[in-house]
Amino acid sequence: MKKITVENLAQRFSLKVLAGENQLQKTITQSRVHRPGLEFVGHFDFFPTERVQILGKKEITYLHKLSKEERKIRIGNIVHYHPPCFIVTAGEEGLTYLIHHCTEQGIPLLITNKPETTSEFIPKLDAYLVKELAPEMAVHGVCMNVSGIGILLRGGSGVGKSETAHTLIRRGHRLVSDDIVVLKKLSPQTILGTHDGKSKEFLALRSIGLLNVVRLYGRKAFQDETRITLDIHLTKWEKDALYNELEQEFHYTDYMGVKIPSLEIQLQPGRDVAGLIEAAANNWYLKQQGYSAAEEFMSRIEADITNS
Repeated sequence: MKKITVENLAQRFSLKVLAGENQLQKTITQSRVHRPGLEFVGHFDFFPTERVQILGKKEITYLHKLSKEERKIRIGNIVHYHPPCFIVTAGEEGLTYLIHHCTEQGIPLLITNKPETTSEFIPKLDAYLVKELAPEMAVHGVCMNVSGIGILLRGGSGVGKSETAHTLIRRGHRLVSDDIVVLKKLSPQTILGTHDGKSKEFLALRSIGLLNVVRLYGRKAFQDETRITLDIHLTKWEKDALYNELEQEFHYTDYMGVKIPSLEIQLQPGRDVAGLIEAAANNWYLKQQGYSAAEEFMSRIEADITNS
């Protein structure tokens, strides 16, 4: 199971530590945060104790209105479960009682540095946690963003993946990762492609060497991540293996339980593989909009037969 520390969270969002400075190595394993509303009034049947607990204006105002003894009971009931940390988004005035309880129980208490509403902060924190804690795997290939569509190029070593990627970059498309592509499962329908950090911005070309595409072609030649939409396999040319079908049928490749549409493109000297990839990406987009060139072609044939 993937995990991050409370310290990672504090650094990423520039959070101020009010209590539990020596407990910042506590781990976070759940990708969603929780606002303890029902728990403050005594309902703990579905309390997600392993999630980060967010205290916004609503929760802090409620606690301020309680008597000292009642507040001690309400907070004590929650800190008893030892969640990874508490984050306050409603300012730090009058939080002495929270600091006391968190210090006593060894729970980090953090607060946002800049004025930010709870509804603004939670989506950013959730998005960060989902990415950081997502199941992941590494595959050999090249990841590109072609006209806004994330494409995973795969194939045997030396088949021409990086050379094809270089041509696509020259045509204005963006490299995400070369050689090692890290795939993250963000949801049952979504796979995100990114790099492993070490290969960021680099493209390796046989006979040329290692290129930094940002230095060569500018920032527009690279992006950090993209949602994988198509899985394209580059293979060596096989005579009589291709058929002139009206519409290419997509197969699917399974990555961590997510099925990605997959197709094969065969390589041959003089064949515009980069152009074929562009065509495949744009044609896939049109299909998502409900358009099929094959269906339109057949309707024209049928209309012609009817008229004649």
